[in-house]
Amino acid sequence: MLPQKPAPRLRKMKLRTFVVWSTLPLLGIIAAFGVMPQTMTESEQGQTVVQELNLPQIRPSGNASTFWRYERVEKGDTVAELLRRLNVEDPSANNYLRTSRTAESFRRLPPGASMQAEIGADGALLALRYPDTNGGQMLMEKTGNSFAVRTLPAQLERRIFMRTGEIRGNLFEATDAASLPEPAANQLADIFGGSIDFHHDLQTGDRFSVIYEVSYSNGEPVRVGRVLAAEFINRDRVYRALYFQNGQTGDYYTPEGHSIHRTFLRSPVDFTRISSGYTNARFHPILHKWGAHKGIDFAAPMGTKVRATAAGTIVFVGQQRGYGNIVVVKHQGRFSTAYGHLSRFVSHLHKGQHVVQGEIIGYVGKTGLATGPHLHYEFRVDGKQRNPLFAAPPDTPSISNEQRESFLEATHDLSARLGILHNISLAQAY
Repeated sequence: MLPQKPAPRLRKMKLRTFVVWSTLPLLGIIAAFGVMPQTMTESEQGQTVVQELNLPQIRPSGNASTFWRYERVEKGDTVAELLRRLNVEDPSANNYLRTSRTAESFRRLPPGASMQAEIGADGALLALRYPDTNGGQMLMEKTGNSFAVRTLPAQLERRIFMRTGEIRGNLFEATDAASLPEPAANQLADIFGGSIDFHHDLQTGDRFSVIYEVSYSNGEPVRVGRVLAAEFINRDRVYRALYFQNGQTGDYYTPEGHSIHRTFLRSPVDFTRISSGYTNARFHPILHKWGAHKGIDFAAPMGTKVRATAAGTIVFVGQQRGYGNIVVVKHQGRFSTAYGHLSRFVSHLHKGQHVVQGEIIGYVGKTGLATGPHLHYEFRVDGKQRNPLFAAPPDTPSISNEQRESFLEATHDLSARLGILHNISLAQAY
């Protein structure tokens, strides 16, 4: 979404910033910011032309006896055609790739897959490889007078990325506009979901900044990793979260060391609205009578994912009168939660199964007494419904005095980066 053109006397400098911090170590890294001010005049229409050029293969000079050549698999390619484009002149390699069971994966590569070949000066194939879906490589190499295929483990490189964006509609639209990958956007919502109600707390002009990691293999991104730090400015209130791992466990904390992890998430569905709250007096749209509404209804499209708001054990999966399809989760102590009107459950969900906080357990529907698709969510104490806004147990503990020094040392660099992004965010706003 493009910003509105500013008034002549109140022109604001709009900055769009993309920041990348590359690889470990995290400390002592200098970043280059590319900042482009919004033009003060009307921009001219332009056209970008991208043309793919076929460059001639250059063989190495000197005493080198082999070289590597790169090609992409094209639609309709045969083994013989691919080897021809790779400049391989090796009948034995051609025959092995066409007939050997161990080379079957090389014959099933989809169009667009990348292939690298090590070729001798005489055109003989010495090795052939392509990246697999796990970030590793499938390698076919010559051993003596025959060939063998093996899998090479992934050699992953971690790169640190930074993004900042502004809310102008909903959170998903803003994260898309900031080129924040969906896995990182979902983590951002989970991190601040206990402090910010994304259903109706957001307003235009709210801002966020995210520092996250991406794993690369052979120069290609293979997996979006963990959000390492984030900031959300909601209604001029600043929320910050830093990831800190102590031993085998990790969690998010404020820069002061206070845990931001909530024992129960405020919402079991993403980015919807509350259509009916917890109340003792509501007119039922189907029964046409007044009564208590001992839960919260979240209006959401059919099939929206429903998540467990806290870790626990499934104690019921099935149908119950007006609830329709319902899942009940028992949590630590006296607490349980219920999720009603589901269209369906997650496959193989069963009584006695342990679920973690945020795990998908079903999908929004309109089974039971429901006029439209929504989730009916209940929070129960000793089996009785209570308002989740007031009855939820306290949050997890903060950093202990013994851990404080380690926490400050481990998160110092992340705090500094959030400070830089905060200043950029202010510059964008003004």
